[in-house]
Amino acid sequence: MSRRSQPPTPESSPRIAKKPRLEYPPLTAEDYKDGLMLAPMVRSGACKDAHAATATAFADWIRTPVLTRLYSLKHGAKLVWGPETVDKAILHTTRVVDPVTGVISYHGKSKPVFTTHPIEKPFLIYQIGSADPALAVEAAKMVMNDVSGFDLNCGCPKPFSTHSGMGAALLTNPDLLCSILTALRAAMPPELTISAKIRLLPSQEDTLKLVERIINTGVTALTVHCRTRNQRMKEKATIERLREIVQFVERMGKGVAVIENGDCLGYEDSKRVRQVTGAHSAMIATAAEQNPTCFSPTPLKDLETTFVPAYIRLGKFLNNHWSSTKFCSTQFRGIHESSSRNDLKTLREAIVRAKGYADLDAVVAPWTGAQEWAEIVDAIDRRAGQRAPPHPLEDVAVLAPAVLPASEATVDGEVEEIVSPVATPQVASVSLLGLDAPPPASQTIDVAG
Repeated sequence: MSRRSQPPTPESSPRIAKKPRLEYPPLTAEDYKDGLMLAPMVRSGACKDAHAATATAFADWIRTPVLTRLYSLKHGAKLVWGPETVDKAILHTTRVVDPVTGVISYHGKSKPVFTTHPIEKPFLIYQIGSADPALAVEAAKMVMNDVSGFDLNCGCPKPFSTHSGMGAALLTNPDLLCSILTALRAAMPPELTISAKIRLLPSQEDTLKLVERIINTGVTALTVHCRTRNQRMKEKATIERLREIVQFVERMGKGVAVIENGDCLGYEDSKRVRQVTGAHSAMIATAAEQNPTCFSPTPLKDLETTFVPAYIRLGKFLNNHWSSTKFCSTQFRGIHESSSRNDLKTLREAIVRAKGYADLDAVVAPWTGAQEWAEIVDAIDRRAGQRAPPHPLEDVAVLAPAVLPASEATVDGEVEEIVSPVATPQVASVSLLGLDAPPPASQTIDVAG
């Protein structure tokens, strides 16, 4: 199937995508609180030499579709982050609206660099990869009418981001980091929020100094991935360090929301995370890539029958490029209760062999994408003009700032470990469309670190 550089014509897909009916007020810091957020993620499996990728090549490599964000919203995400898009890349695109589906694509030379749908605009945060205040502002102006806020990537540790001084490289260049945030805040209208996503620095003192400077730029929210630049996914996130950071931000009195990122497994697990850290919200990356319904108190199980076919149907309905839909569909994995081994094998093999949507008629038809879309629209409409989903995150009894649990050990006055009063959920046996082993960790990156 050839890669499409232009949207389909109405004749090729005779249907009209339903537009959102409700108006939402501008985002505020309160909208970043008491919720679960979808992290900015990009697919890395398509890039064979990420270390040598230029900004333009990196932009062409972004394949995370709008589908995952839409399903995350349907199942309870309060806000969703788009994948990191390098400033220079978006500047060389053309904005095209599909007259049939309503999907908005910023087309580069051969493929979309960024794709969205108007229905997600009230919840969508656009993440910028930049090392230049002027370019960051230009990039923001390109898409400002299609998003509700901007987030600066200050945490991606991968060379494709840091080689140009972006991502985690900004952590050791706070003057540049803060100048970009300051420029964005000054250039963007007040109804568009500005935020940043960072990683921990090795020293807690240095982290607090950086956080203080970031908060003083006028950001609305700050997301902290609770790993350092040198830590990788296989290493446990040190979420206990965030508690002091949250307290520090609250003492600054500017109302900035602090969002935890790192090792949050879903709705129920977010309660543990927030109890330990005191964070206003939690952000989910890997768990959401594996199961976009994890934002719900009752996430779907047996994804091969309850979710994957629906995801593919929606992909066809919205004319999402097949390679993108195919890749994401093969990453989903979750708990199995009733699926047979043969069912899993049949679906997996069919997806792997398929070269287009038509090749999946036997396992996915009927193509009820219109129904899938209607359910997403209905779920968003039920929010009634508010960001909070129908099942908002329950109140969490955050550990009091001045009182340390008796089980908490300290070394030289510093917190060594916090034992959560809520047991960590046990992770049941999972499979990747019938495979017992999880996908390689290198296939997907939370680009903000």
